Amino acid sequence: MARGARQPAAPGAHRRPRRVLLKLSGEMIGGSSGAGFAAEGLSLLADQIAGARGAGAEIAVMIGGGNLVRGTRAGFLPRAEADGIGMLGTLMNALALRAALESRETPAAVLSAFAVPRFADLYRPELGRALLAEGRVLLLAGGTGQTHLTTDTAAALRALELHCTLLIKATKVDGVYSADPAREPGARRFASLSYEEVLARRLAVMDLTAITLCMENGLPLVVLNATTPGSVARYLRSGRGGTRVGAVARRAPRRRA
Repeated sequence: MARGARQPAAPGAHRRPRRVLLKLSGEMIGGSSGAGFAAEGLSLLADQIAGARGAGAEIAVMIGGGNLVRGTRAGFLPRAEADGIGMLGTLMNALALRAALESRETPAAVLSAFAVPRFADLYRPELGRALLAEGRVLLLAGGTGQTHLTTDTAAALRALELHCTLLIKATKVDGVYSADPAREPGARRFASLSYEEVLARRLAVMDLTAITLCMENGLPLVVLNATTPGSVARYLRSGRGGTRVGAVARRAPRRRA
């Protein structure tokens, strides 16, 4: 092998993903209350995103709007109107995250699925890919731009359009469990799962449409705890932590400590 040539990765070795889409819950921006904007919530997520970029990956972010639209779930608004309000909420969250990132000298751009020229450019896949290649964090607002579709589905769709090699769903738990760990102390965390297992077991990973999109296009998914500082960058560097969902499950579930 020539001097300076890169050693081939050993079988089963972790390969750092080049381009990643990070799906974030809007409630995380709300901090401990899960509502509105909280300095600690914005700071935590901005640190996670900046750290992930520092790990060498190009980072796109799909943010939800649950911190701003919690009242729409009470049933007093029709679904279409509630979804429209939620899409506006994701734009507000994306703008807040951009400000938090730029205060950390992390360049970021907001693209919206619907036209809001005063605040963001309209999303186009080729524009998104160009911004990522320039080294900017790409903040995606507005979901798919359509009602009756979740931001989980939007995350899977945008990950494919942007040619991402990994989708990370950042949550408040450290992976996928056999049952709700808050209610079942004996719940087991899975180290890995196949797409088919997620669908057959009806595990609360992402919605059916999002999982199906990932499965049909071979897009791997990782679920990890974003409330642990540095967890996203740590996974990108080492492949450790969380639950990986892909074509083949590799390990048995682990009992929760």
